[in-house]
Amino acid sequence: MNSLDWAVLIGYFGVMVAIGVWSHKRVDNVSDFFTAGGKMPWWLSGISHHMSGYSAVMFTGYAGIAYTYGVTSFVTWSFPIALGIAIGSKLFAPRINRLRSRLHVASPLEYLKNRYNLRTQQALAWSGMLLKIVDVGAKWAAIATLLSVFTGVSLNQGILITGAITAVYCTIGGLWADALTELGQFVIQLLAGVSMFVAVVLKLNDKHIGFFDAWNQPALHGHGKPLVGPYSTVFLLAFLFIKLFEYNGGMLNQAQRYMATGSAYEAERGARLSAALWLIWPVVLFFPMWMSPLLVHAQKPDGSDSYGLMTEQLLPHGLLGLVIVGFFSHTMAMCSSDANAIAAVFTRDVAPVLSQRARAWSERTGLIAARVTTVVFLGLSMAVATQVNSPAFKDIITVVIKWVAGLMGPIAIPMMLGLLRPFRRSGPTAALTSWAAGLLAFWLVNYPINWNVSGGVPLQYQVSVPLAVSLVLYIAIGYVKPEDTPERLAVIEKVNSDGGGVAAVPVPAVAGDDVIGAPAAD
Repeated sequence: MNSLDWAVLIGYFGVMVAIGVWSHKRVDNVSDFFTAGGKMPWWLSGISHHMSGYSAVMFTGYAGIAYTYGVTSFVTWSFPIALGIAIGSKLFAPRINRLRSRLHVASPLEYLKNRYNLRTQQALAWSGMLLKIVDVGAKWAAIATLLSVFTGVSLNQGILITGAITAVYCTIGGLWADALTELGQFVIQLLAGVSMFVAVVLKLNDKHIGFFDAWNQPALHGHGKPLVGPYSTVFLLAFLFIKLFEYNGGMLNQAQRYMATGSAYEAERGARLSAALWLIWPVVLFFPMWMSPLLVHAQKPDGSDSYGLMTEQLLPHGLLGLVIVGFFSHTMAMCSSDANAIAAVFTRDVAPVLSQRARAWSERTGLIAARVTTVVFLGLSMAVATQVNSPAFKDIITVVIKWVAGLMGPIAIPMMLGLLRPFRRSGPTAALTSWAAGLLAFWLVNYPINWNVSGGVPLQYQVSVPLAVSLVLYIAIGYVKPEDTPERLAVIEKVNSDGGGVAAVPVPAVAGDDVIGAPAAD
């Protein structure tokens, strides 16, 4: 990097902070901070949903997969995400929007205290927050890894720089700042991605390698196969099922994008836009990664540095800075949205249970608490990021694929399926049992069983077994021990219809009751 690249990078950081300051004027209460007051246009919600779904891990971990295996990086990653969101646009997006518009909640988990009970809500809230700290820690480590390739700064310095900038704009501006910066980041990503695509095509032409002839080169032998190595058909189906839940609200931040639109129909339109972007745009981003074995020799065994090395070699200064900004765009978009989602969960779902004073917070006090929680979450995730390459986590892609995909299912099953009428019989017993058994299954499959199986448990089973266990138990227990009380049925009907003829959702207020929790948002 030279002074021109640094100017582009510093200018980008400045614009992000400025957007946060401008968005501050649009945030008057907790609802504005967490759900944009339900005033976000569907197209901005869709772009924000798309941008908050992936990070610089794509340019490290998935770049390594593309470098090693080829097009399977698209087939087993962005394609199932696109398909999952398309399905979820009908199945989940409208219902999650009604959580805000009909139940008047500001957190995706806030409805669980009435759908199940307080214990279930707290179990999902705490486990979701802890998982998100690990998830976002991996994202910080990914962007810091790229920053070190280009600038030479240490991993910890890179984590501190990106985390601090993100903390400024997402803390003062809330979800509005997240969405607006993600719109700007999408434009930057578009310019950077196209620049890299063109640079690779021109470099291949210099080597007298045609667009389609490249796949016949010895270095790309087998790279055109859609499923290869550990990424098998079973892995693809498991990943599709996981992403159906994860990218439609199971990881919380995408649920906020659905909640932020003005109506259930607009949430559906936003989801369809996000699905289309996931289907088309990653092809442009992945093509240079697929061609990378023809252009660079990765220094790391997993090939995770291949994209960074290729960018340095192919792009002139200025454009190099723009692509680096594109890396930051991905990570800062996801991490800021995650921070906002977790702040919502803690402020709305956890704090009122821990403290009686929190139940009586004024709008101003609640907003301050939300901002403080955002900063604390970012700090904890940055601390975890410094340990992401330790023996406990192994490496970036392991954290993202194994830990997040494997642990997300037990949390998402009760939250997501609890919205749907066919699962109305499943109550708190089904929810808590499926959650606990899924977490236990993750530990067993990834550690004791994995250690005692020759060659280890295949990756597809490591990530899919916990979700499968949770799903089966959630459904089975619902039939064996149905808990579809009138109060719980009222919650389900509220989120499944736009009409006004459904019975009001009761809010228990008896001290010591299972389902007492935070008061609903205004």
